Amino acid sequence: MREEELERLRAIVRDCVGRHEYASAMFYAGRVALATGDPTDIYMEAQALLLAGHHRRALHLLTSSPPLLRDLRFRCLAAKCLEELKEWHDCLTMLGEAKVDEDGNVISQKDSNMMNLDKESDDHEINILSAICLLRAKAYQALDNRDIAKQWFKAAVKADPMCYEAMECLVDNYMLTCEEEKKLLSSLNFRKEDQWLYAHYSCMISKHEKSSILEAKFRDLEEGTSGSSFSISPLNKSSKCNADLMACKAEYYYQCGEYQKCFDLTTAILEKDPFHLKCVLYYLVASVELDRPNDIYVMADSLVKNYPNKAVSWFAVGCYYYCIKKYSQARQHFSKSTSIEGTYAPAWIATCNTYAAQQENDHALTAYRTTARLFPGCHLPMLYIGMESMRTRNFKLAEQYLLEAKKKCPSDPLVYNELGVVAYNMKDYEKAAQWLELALNHVSFPLSELWEPTLVNLGHSLRKLKRYHKAITYYDKALALSSRSLSAFAGLAYTYHLMDKFDEAISYYHQALWLKPDDQFCTDMLNFAIEEDAQTRKDFL
Repeated sequence: MREEELERLRAIVRDCVGRHEYASAMFYAGRVALATGDPTDIYMEAQALLLAGHHRRALHLLTSSPPLLRDLRFRCLAAKCLEELKEWHDCLTMLGEAKVDEDGNVISQKDSNMMNLDKESDDHEINILSAICLLRAKAYQALDNRDIAKQWFKAAVKADPMCYEAMECLVDNYMLTCEEEKKLLSSLNFRKEDQWLYAHYSCMISKHEKSSILEAKFRDLEEGTSGSSFSISPLNKSSKCNADLMACKAEYYYQCGEYQKCFDLTTAILEKDPFHLKCVLYYLVASVELDRPNDIYVMADSLVKNYPNKAVSWFAVGCYYYCIKKYSQARQHFSKSTSIEGTYAPAWIATCNTYAAQQENDHALTAYRTTARLFPGCHLPMLYIGMESMRTRNFKLAEQYLLEAKKKCPSDPLVYNELGVVAYNMKDYEKAAQWLELALNHVSFPLSELWEPTLVNLGHSLRKLKRYHKAITYYDKALALSSRSLSAFAGLAYTYHLMDKFDEAISYYHQALWLKPDDQFCTDMLNFAIEEDAQTRKDFL
C-alpha cells in the first residue's frame, strides 16, 4: 500500500473515532496495522478495538509483541483494557512494580527499561506517568486498598495537575482531610496559563471558608480574572455558564447551611444542563433539607429512567423516601446506590442517617464507624457519632468524637456548636461559651435562622456564668433571627428575673407563654416573678 493511501486510511480511522463509528475504525485501523507493522499503527488499532468494546482482543494485540510493552503508551493501554475487564491484579502487574510515599511522591520504579516513544505528545497531552498513576489508584481502590489508592491519586495529580479525574476522586471520595487537601494543592506545579485550574481546585476544596474569601474566588473565575496574584486563562471567559464551577458553588452553599441558595442555584443550572449529576446531587440534598418531596420525586423518576445504572439515581429514590419519613424503604435504595458505586459517600452517610432518624442507636453508630473508615477525610461520621452519643447522654464519648471531627475539618461551625452543647451538658459553662462563640465566628454567611439555637445556647451559657448583660445581647440577636423563639423569650425572662428586673421578666414570660401557653417552667417562674415583684413593692412602701 502506498504511503498516501495509508495516510488516507489513518485519517478515516480518526474520523470514524470522532463520529463514534468504532466498527469502521476497527476495520480500517486493522488494515493499516497489517500493511505497516508500525508500532504507532498497532497502537491505533488497539485503541479502536478498545473503543469498540473488544477489550480482550485489544489486550491480546498489545501483549502479542512483548518488546512493544516497553513503550509506556502500550503498557498503559493494556492496563486500561484490564481495567475494563475488572482484572485488577493483572492491571497492576501490567503497570509494573512501583512504590509511592504518603505525600504522593513515586520513590521506586522497578521497570527502568520502559520508555515513552511518543515524545511529541508531551506538551499537548496529560503526562503518561500521571495516567499510569491514575490507573494504579483505580486498581487499588477496586481492591479496597484505599490508603494506597489515595497515595496513587495524589501521585497522579502531582505528576500532572491537569489530571482532573484524580483530584476529583480525592475530593469527592473524602480521601483527604481539609488540611491535607490544602497541602496537596500548594504542592502542585501549574503552568502560568493554567492558573485558572488552580483557582478551580481551590474552590473545590474550600467548603467552609469565609463567604467573602470564597465568593471572591468564584467571582474571579466567573469574570475570567484573578486579581493581582495571577491571570486567568482567556479560555475561561465562559465560566459563568460553567456547570462544574457552579456545582462547586452549590456544594459550598450546602455545606454552609444555605439550603435555599443551593436549591435556587442548582435549579438554574439544571434548567440548562438537566443531567449534570453533581448538580443533581446537591439539588437532591438541598430539597431534603427544605422538605420538598415532590421535587425529589420528579427528579428521581427522571434519573431512574435515564440513568438506571448510576448510584445517584437510586440515591434520589432513597432521598424521596427519607423526606416522607419512610426510613426502611429509604435505606433499601441507599444500599442499592452503594452496591452500584461502593465509594458513593452521600449514600453511605444517608444510610447512617436513616438509623439515627429511627433512633436505632447501635445500628447508627456501627454504620457511622464503617463510613468513617471508608472515607477517612470526611468529618461528618465523627460529627454524627458525637451527636448520637450526646443523645444517649454519653457526653465524654461525644466530646472525643467531636474533637476528632474538628481535627479533620477545623472550619465547620457545626462541630464547634456541638462541642459547646456537650460542654454545657457537662456543666462546663466557660468552655461551652468559648466553643459557641467559635461556632459563630466560623459561620461563613451573615447569620440565618439556622443559627438561632446557637445564639440561645450561648445566652444560656453566659447566664450561667452570671454575665447577664452579654447573655441578653445574644438572646436579642436570636430573636432578631426568629421572632417566635420560645427559648429566647424564656431565656430573656429568666435573665431579667435573676437581675431582679421584674417588669421586664414578667413581660418576656408573657410573650413566651403566648407562644406556648402550657410551658410549665415559664408558668411557674411567672408566678414567682409576680410574687417577688409584689413583695419588693410592698417592702419599698
